[in-house]
Amino acid sequence: MTIKVLLVDDERLIRAGLRAIIEAEDDLTVVGEAADGTEVPDAVRRLRPDVILMDVRMPRLDGIQATRRILETAPYSSSGDDPTGTAAGPPRIIVVTTFENDEYVYDALKAGANGFLLKRTRPEEILHAVRMVAHGESLLFPAAIRELAARHAPSGATTGGASWHGQLTEREGDVLRLMAKGRSNAEIAQDLFVSPQTVKTHVGNVLAKLQARDRTQAVIFAYETSFITPG
Repeated sequence: MTIKVLLVDDERLIRAGLRAIIEAEDDLTVVGEAADGTEVPDAVRRLRPDVILMDVRMPRLDGIQATRRILETAPYSSSGDDPTGTAAGPPRIIVVTTFENDEYVYDALKAGANGFLLKRTRPEEILHAVRMVAHGESLLFPAAIRELAARHAPSGATTGGASWHGQLTEREGDVLRLMAKGRSNAEIAQDLFVSPQTVKTHVGNVLAKLQARDRTQAVIFAYETSFITPG
């Protein structure tokens, strides 16, 4: 199945460069472009992209607000029409930024973006990222997330934080800590001497208990409630 990509950036040159990189691949295609976040909800409804590469800083509506609007208003399966007739979820979103320690990035990830890329990222890494998120993975960069989380770390657990800590089993807590280190399911399975399927189950339980969309949101929430400390 061809992965459909929507490009959102106020700089035409950036959009042209990303289009050239993506269109050179047999399994990827650019279905449209937008120059500002205000154009995105309509483009998503019309074009039904699987993945959106979204500039985090735009003049009228930035990538944070655009991400929120998409997740609130895109009731369709990102891989096509759901044969059951029910929506399976909105498109996956990668925010694109100039600086990895950009405060906008942190807010976009909290809003539900599935990861971020730097504008200086190598073409092959951009392609890998698009394919990863299209298949349900999250782009988790432990060092960058840890640095961003350190700036937002509370002096103590935030209200309600300690209560959800107790909802996790000891093994689920171990899995969450390894997720924060950027471990894949296969790597976590090796670390804990369990099967990848068991890890997948634990990850699903963690996301459900934290009401997180993906691993990135779960890790950020763990930092913000002092379950994990940046140090």
